[in-house]
Parts: sequence; C-alpha cells; structure tokens
Amino acid sequence: MPDEARPSPDALLRAAEREGRGTLKIFLGAAPGVGKTYEMLLEGAEKLEAGSDVVIGLVETHGRKETEALVAPLPVIDRKKITYKGQLLTEMDLDAVLDRHPEIVLVDELAHTNAPGSRHPKRWQDIEELLVAGIDVMTTVNIQHVESLNDVVGSFTHVRVRETVPDKVFENAEIELIDLPPEDLIKRLADGKIYVPEQARHALDHFFSKGNLLALRELVLRHAAQYVDARIQEHQSVTGKEGGYTGGQRILVAVSESA
Repeated sequence: MPDEARPSPDALLRAAEREGRGTLKIFLGAAPGVGKTYEMLLEGAEKLEAGSDVVIGLVETHGRKETEALVAPLPVIDRKKITYKGQLLTEMDLDAVLDRHPEIVLVDELAHTNAPGSRHPKRWQDIEELLVAGIDVMTTVNIQHVESLNDVVGSFTHVRVRETVPDKVFENAEIELIDLPPEDLIKRLADGKIYVPEQARHALDHFFSKGNLLALRELVLRHAAQYVDARIQEHQSVTGKEGGYTGGQRILVAVSESA
C-alpha cells in the first residue's frame, strides 16, 4: 500500500510558531486612491457590528468625506504627540493600543516611517509588536512599497519609493486585493478625490500616467496570485494532502544525460 500522506514537520513547526499571535490582514492596491482604507474601514465596521472589539489605531482620511464618514462609528485611540525640531508630529500611540488590547485594530499605511523618537522606526514594526501581543491587525499598502519589487517599480515609473516593507511581513498575512481599472482611477484623480487639483495635474503627467497604472495593476495581480499559490502549498504541507489544484504556472526543465 502506498504511504499515507503526512504533514510536513517544517510546516507544522511554522504553524505552531503562529499560535498565540494576532493575525494580519493587508489590503493591497496598485496605487493610491483605489479604496484600500475605505474597504478596511467597511470591514472594521462590519466586525464591530457583529460584536468584535474593534478600534482605530491610526487612519489617514486625507480629507475624503466618504472615508471620514466611515471613521465616525469606530472607537479611535488618540494619537501620540511627538515634538521634533520645533514641529509637533503625531503617530499611532503603540502603548495605548497595547494597554487597550482590542481584538482588532485598524492601522493605515503599513510602509509609513515613524517620527524620530518613536519606539520603532517603521510602522510595520509597530504592527509586529501588536501581533506578538495577540492583537489582530488590519492595514493597507500599495504594491510599490513591497521591498523586492522596488527596483521593478522604479524601472518604469522613474520614481524611487523610499518607504518599503520587507517581504517577510506578507508571508503569513491574509491579503485582500483592492482593484480599480486605470480609467476609473484617473477619473477619481481628475475629480479631486485623491489629491488637490495642482497635485492631481502633476500626478497625471507622472506617476498616474495610464501606462504606469496598467503596469502597476499587472504587478499587483501577479503578486496576489503568487500569494494565493503559496497559501495553497502551505495548506497542503500542513495537512499532508494534495488538493489536486494545478492552476498555477509550472516549468518543466529537461536535462539530457550527455555531459
């Protein structure tokens, strides 16, 4: 009889290491303005209504009235004030969130660089501390901030993104792709729903050109597909069962016996 399928010891070890940690959900988009924060707030409100303990750790509305309306029903943790070179800056109050210890916290802009004087230089590091404490986190990020894709994005947008997130942050996360066709995104930009008019005109001529948006959209779709494929393989490793799924790309390399 053939050997029964057995779970991978390494996969079981990885699963055990995640026990007790919070779960991370990332709303991933191709560019600013596709609706990542909006969707995160919608889901947060749904979970709050369903009885979960949900708070906002930090959300940037950028003055968008529709987004501000979604913030209203959710409890908000006051931001921490930091004075730097005579300027008053605000960041997520990490200690206040830890003390409150909600079931779920919403934290916008995963790739953000914290103000000098913060405990961690990067927001993704703040989120890691929340996850270790057993708090579930929902956050947002655009594809150009993924560290391994930084050079690729720069090659066709000619914009070097300084704030990046290590790929390891995405490994155990649930990723929800927030997609919007380039034509719709350009219309939103022209209608002033993303930037003020002067910034919008500059953006349309540069980063938000249709060619760039098409390339970014393809990149985010490919990245999401790779994530789904990795999750399928992880599930098969943990359960020891082959699901029979063959939708992903496969490469066959033929090597002859000849030296």
